[in-house]
Amino acid sequence: MYVIEADFSLNLIDFISTILSYAIIIFITVKIYRKQIVKPKLWAVLLVLIGGLFSFSININWFDTPLRLAILPLGLWVLYLIMKRKGDRWKRYRGFVWLGFWANYIFLAMALLSVPFHQWIYPKEQLSTYLTETDGASLISIHSAAEEGRQFQPEKFLKQLESMKKEKVMNDEWYTKFYLETEASERNERFPYLLDGAHPKRGSGLQPMIFIEDDGKGILVKTSKRQLYFRSNEPFITGGGN
Repeated sequence: MYVIEADFSLNLIDFISTILSYAIIIFITVKIYRKQIVKPKLWAVLLVLIGGLFSFSININWFDTPLRLAILPLGLWVLYLIMKRKGDRWKRYRGFVWLGFWANYIFLAMALLSVPFHQWIYPKEQLSTYLTETDGASLISIHSAAEEGRQFQPEKFLKQLESMKKEKVMNDEWYTKFYLETEASERNERFPYLLDGAHPKRGSGLQPMIFIEDDGKGILVKTSKRQLYFRSNEPFITGGGN
C-alpha cells in the first residue's frame, strides 16, 4: 500500500500563475499560427519562441518576491540576424519571436498579480501560515541549556494558535532581564528547542524553521526572508522542570 504525502513545499499560487502564463502564451501562439498563409513548422515555432525569451534582464525584489524585468531582446536580435538573409523566413517567424520576448512580461505580470493573492490566502503576519500541521511534531534540543524530557503538546498549542500575538523578539523587558540583570556567564540560549515534524499551511511554499523559547510560551519563526516572534499565554510544552 502506497501513502501519498502532501508536498508542503509547493507554492500553489506561483504554480497557478505559471500555468496561466503558459496558457496565455499558447493561446496567442495559436492565433498567430492560424493567421499565417504559409504555415511554419511547429518545431521551428517552438524554437523561435524559446529564442525570443532570451533577453538582458535586471532582477528586482517586490514584497519578498524575486522578479526579472526584461530590458533588451537579445534573442530577438540574434534570430533577426540569422533569418533576414534567408528569404521571407523572418516575415513568417517574427510574430513568434516577438511573442517570445513579450512572454517575459506575461510571466512578470502574472507574478505581480500572484503577490497580493498569496498575501491574502497566506498572511505573512499570522503564525497559522507558518505552523498548521503539528501531528507528530516533536522537540529537538539544540543547546545545552535545553531541559531533558520536555515534550511539545499539539493540543495545547492549537488551542492558543489563533490568540498568539506577534511581538518584537528583542523588547525592552527582555533586553533588561537578559543583558542588564544577568551575568554573562549565566546567560542561557533563549530558544534552545527546534520543533521538528511540523508543517506550514499547505500550498504556501514556505519552509520555515520553528524555534521554541525556553519557557515554552514563545515561538520564533525563521524563513529565508524574515523572522517573526509570537507569544502565548500558557506554555505548550511539558516535562523537565515544569
